[in-house]
Amino acid sequence: MIFEELKNKRAKISVIGLGYVGLPLALEFAKKFSVIGFDISERRVELMKQNIDPSNELESSVFENKDITFTANAEDLKKAHFHIVAVPTPIDEHKNPNLRPLISATKSVGKHLKKGDYVIFESTVYPGCTEEDCLPILEELSGLKLGVDFKIGYSPERINPGDKERTIDKILKIVSGSDTEALDEVAKVYDEIITAGLYKAPTIKVAEAAKVIENTQRDLNISLMNELSIIFDKMDIDTKEVIKAAGTKWNFLKFSPGLVGGHCIGVDPYYLLHKSKQLGYDPQVILSGRRINDGMPAFVAKRLIQMLIKKNKSPQNAKVLVMGVTFKENVSDIRNSKVADLVKELMQYSINVHVTDPYASPNEVAHEYNLTLVDKVSNDYDAVVVAVEHQEYKQLDMTYFKSITKENPILMDLKGMYEYSQNGMLYWRL
Repeated sequence: MIFEELKNKRAKISVIGLGYVGLPLALEFAKKFSVIGFDISERRVELMKQNIDPSNELESSVFENKDITFTANAEDLKKAHFHIVAVPTPIDEHKNPNLRPLISATKSVGKHLKKGDYVIFESTVYPGCTEEDCLPILEELSGLKLGVDFKIGYSPERINPGDKERTIDKILKIVSGSDTEALDEVAKVYDEIITAGLYKAPTIKVAEAAKVIENTQRDLNISLMNELSIIFDKMDIDTKEVIKAAGTKWNFLKFSPGLVGGHCIGVDPYYLLHKSKQLGYDPQVILSGRRINDGMPAFVAKRLIQMLIKKNKSPQNAKVLVMGVTFKENVSDIRNSKVADLVKELMQYSINVHVTDPYASPNEVAHEYNLTLVDKVSNDYDAVVVAVEHQEYKQLDMTYFKSITKENPILMDLKGMYEYSQNGMLYWRL
């Protein structure tokens, strides 16, 4: 049995894709098993060999005393017998699933697959992708047959970037397998590192669907709050106060409005939409929620223009500071950042926009969005937009914002972090 082989280190685990998901997983497994960490980026691999997390999530001490070898050479995968694919699954410019990283990783595994091997997928996909898209590649390139020569499984990632409390071992893990034996063996392997417990899904498709609806549900809940914030803004009602009041009922779910980006909530629903449309059903609720959330940067930009005009400030001559560009608080990840969309919306009005962020890499922001982070905040802004709830920003107050703005300034607090006090600033929050 594969678990016993791994436990006795007669077999190795490979983790393919060492980003936010793969690296913490590989290092956790390396406490108990012998692990090969594979990534196609030689630059990232070299950093990890020096105990540096390229994603800036893990301390160097986490790398110490781990049985792990980092490599960018796919040939090394033939030394492993239990392969875990944890590559990103983004969407393309048309919001269709981009399976290129997943297909490429599957091909790398398929070329080095051996009898008795296991292949587990953790990447977020639509239901059926593992068995319908990935499995044929594995069988074709290896010349092996599922169930006879090798087995597969699916165990969706539940990493929460920036969360130091709910680390990988403390989050309940869903596992599934291509047959009963596969499920049991996969469960035994993950059970060695997950202290929060396991949930055995009856099929791979159930596990895939469970993952994709986790974030779809959250996306829809936030889209409702965003739509309500648009309505309440027209009524001159404070949405945050409404949510606080409604939250006094025991079964009210306290979601908040905001910009929905990142590589999960803003992406996963499109995978379900894609599969649903393939089957001839055009989803209404999911698509509606996506439209609302994708439209929030434009709504916020338009609202700022209205406030600038109200303050007799010409948008073409206005100078605005946007604070925070990462997709969520206290992380360096800028993927699918809706703040970048907001900045570009403002630039379309010829506004001079400065962007700052204590976590984001200036090089990555320039490469990904063609935006420049300012080295130093100025003191003559007409408006400030606090877009991300970074820890550093929580310490700020109205006095600070007054110190970096001109006469009759505007403060847009998208995360509702500050309690407004009358001091000459026009304050607005979602």
